[in-house]
Amino acid sequence: MRALIASALIASALVLVGCGADIDPQWQLDHDRIIAIRATPPRITTGEESEIDALLGRIGEPPIEAEPTTAMVISPTSLAGSLMQRPTGWFVTAPGPMQLAAARTELGLAADEAVPLRIRVTFPASDEGINTGLKIVWLGEHSDNPVLDPVTIDGMVRTSTDAIVVAPAVDVRLSVPFDESYVVNWLTSAGNMHDFDLANAYLRVEPEDPQSGMLGVVVRDPLGGVAWRLWPISAQ
Repeated sequence: MRALIASALIASALVLVGCGADIDPQWQLDHDRIIAIRATPPRITTGEESEIDALLGRIGEPPIEAEPTTAMVISPTSLAGSLMQRPTGWFVTAPGPMQLAAARTELGLAADEAVPLRIRVTFPASDEGINTGLKIVWLGEHSDNPVLDPVTIDGMVRTSTDAIVVAPAVDVRLSVPFDESYVVNWLTSAGNMHDFDLANAYLRVEPEDPQSGMLGVVVRDPLGGVAWRLWPISAQ
């Protein structure tokens, strides 16, 4: 079970790196890529539904939340019918106990283990190409996405997504209250991010850096949950 959870977190982290990570820093928001894929909720029991969406980075534009263009179950194949597209997006419905038991047998899981439904998703890219990612929705138990609260930016708790103004050429401290079992990624298209993969990071906007853009944070929990927040930010 630990190995499955670890592989899920690694897959999510790889989505964040995305294409072109050898050119742009991993914290750079001004880049065409899938930043994070979210299932709401990430773990569901029989009869519950989970909706899939993503946070997409775009060159020269703010990030957007988007539904997949396409989605397909990779495994277990016996549960391919659990995924369905509706006019409002892509949804997973957790099947009944007998189907879950058959899927556990297919995957070699214990009778009480959650079943990882691996889904390949695609999203349109800014250059008219396609970005592809992997999302795992866990079936057989319930959990919700993490709650991003409080978020402290420059000494202030940010409860809204209102625009943030910071001083140039100073360390702007960023903090979220998560321990090392969570994967935290701070992102920006203004200035330079430092310690981007820690719960406590800092942003610095030098005169030669972009003076305005977006600031974001993505948090992934050990159970496959994902949450994000975004703010317009400028240095003045």
